[in-house]
Amino acid sequence: MTKVNKLNNILKNTIIFLAIFLVINYFLQSCYGPEDEAVYETGNIVLSTTKTEYSRYQTVTLQIRNNSPEALTIPNECPAEPLNIYRYEDAEWVQRSVSPKLSCEETSDITIQPGKEILIPYDNWNYALFSDMGRFRIEFPIVIDDEEKIYTSNEFRIVKEGLVRQLAVGLFYRPIYNALIFLASVVPKNDLGLAIILLTIIIRTILLIPSQKAMKSQKRMRDIQPKLEKIKEKYKGDQQKIAMETMAIWKEAKINPLGSCLPLLMQLPFLIALFYVIQSGLNPDKAYLLYTEYANFRIQDIDVHFFGIMNLMKNNMYVLPLIVGGLQFIQMHMMMGANAKKKSKDGKPNEMAMAQNIMLYVMPIMIAVFTASLPAGVGLYWGTSTLYGIIQQYFINKGGDSESNEPKVRVIPSKS
Repeated sequence: MTKVNKLNNILKNTIIFLAIFLVINYFLQSCYGPEDEAVYETGNIVLSTTKTEYSRYQTVTLQIRNNSPEALTIPNECPAEPLNIYRYEDAEWVQRSVSPKLSCEETSDITIQPGKEILIPYDNWNYALFSDMGRFRIEFPIVIDDEEKIYTSNEFRIVKEGLVRQLAVGLFYRPIYNALIFLASVVPKNDLGLAIILLTIIIRTILLIPSQKAMKSQKRMRDIQPKLEKIKEKYKGDQQKIAMETMAIWKEAKINPLGSCLPLLMQLPFLIALFYVIQSGLNPDKAYLLYTEYANFRIQDIDVHFFGIMNLMKNNMYVLPLIVGGLQFIQMHMMMGANAKKKSKDGKPNEMAMAQNIMLYVMPIMIAVFTASLPAGVGLYWGTSTLYGIIQQYFINKGGDSESNEPKVRVIPSKS
C-alpha cells in the first residue's frame, strides 16, 4: 500500500509540475502578443506576415506557402534581403533595399516543395529596412511558363515601440550589448567565448548582493521546513492554526517569505537582457545600438570559434548540453538535495521532498535540451552563470547564515 501511495504521489507531483510549466509557458508566449496571421491569397503561392503590426524592435517574419504542383525556388541574393520590400511613401509604393556586411558563405537558394511552407525572418535586415514607421508590403516576382507573375503579401505596419520596451532596451539591453562588444574588442584574438565568460562573471558579480540574500533566504526556508512539516501533521485539517504557527516560526527565524523572490526579480531584467545580447549580439543589423566609441569597430572581426573548436553561433548538440545540464544538476543538488534526505528520515512520504526530487532531475534535462536548441554562445553563458552559482552556493552552505545567532525556532503551544 505504501508503494502504491508513493507512486500516486510521484504521479501527482509530476502532473502538477507539468501543469505549472505549461501555464508559465503560455504566460510567456502571451507576453509577446498574439500572432496575427494575415493571409493574403493571390494564387498558387501565398505570402503572409506572421503579424499585421510590428514594433521597430520586433523581427518581421514572412510566411510563404507553395500551393502549386511544382517546387518553388527563391534565389539567394545575400547580402541583399530576400524578395522585394516596399514602403508606402508620398502616395506610392517605393522599393527599399540594403546590403549589410554579412557572411554569405553558407547561404543558398531556398526551395519550397509543393504543399509546404517556410518562414523567412528578416533578422539580418530588420532595422535597416524597417526602422521607419509606416506601411509595408513584400513582393515576390517569379517566372512561370515564360510569364512573370508578382505575388504580394498582406500590408503590414511598423509602429513605435512601447515605453516598457524602450526602457528595457535603453537601460538593460544596450549597455550590456556594448559591454560585450567592448570585451570582445580587448580580449586576445577578439575571442567571443572569452568575452561571454567575462561579461557573465561581471554581471553576476554586480548582482552578487541581491542573489546572496536570495540564496540565504532560501537556505533558512529549507532549514525550518521540517518544523513546518511537523506543524502540518500536528494540526492537520486546521488551516487557520497551521497558518498562525507558520507565521510564528517565520517571525522567530526572521524570515520574509518574499525574501527569496524579490532579489531574484531584481536580477531578471539583467539576466534576460544578457541572454538576448549573447543570442543575437553579433548580428550586423544590431550595430545601430553601438555607442559612438565603438561605432568603428568591425563586428566581423570577432572570432566566434571558442578556442578554435566550437562555433558559438551554431548549435552544439551533445557536449555543451551535457556539461550545462550536469552543472545545473550539481547546483540544484546543493540547494535541495541534503534537505530532501533530512526530511525523509521518518520513512513517510513527503510531498514537498518528492516534488523537489522530481525537479532535481527534470530541470537539468530541460536546461540541457534548451541549450542544445540554441547557439552555443547562449549555452556558454548559461554554463558560466551556473558555475558561478555553484561556487556561491558552496560558500553559503559551508559558512551558514550570517544570522546564526538568531533564537532557535520553536513551536508555540496551542492555548486550550
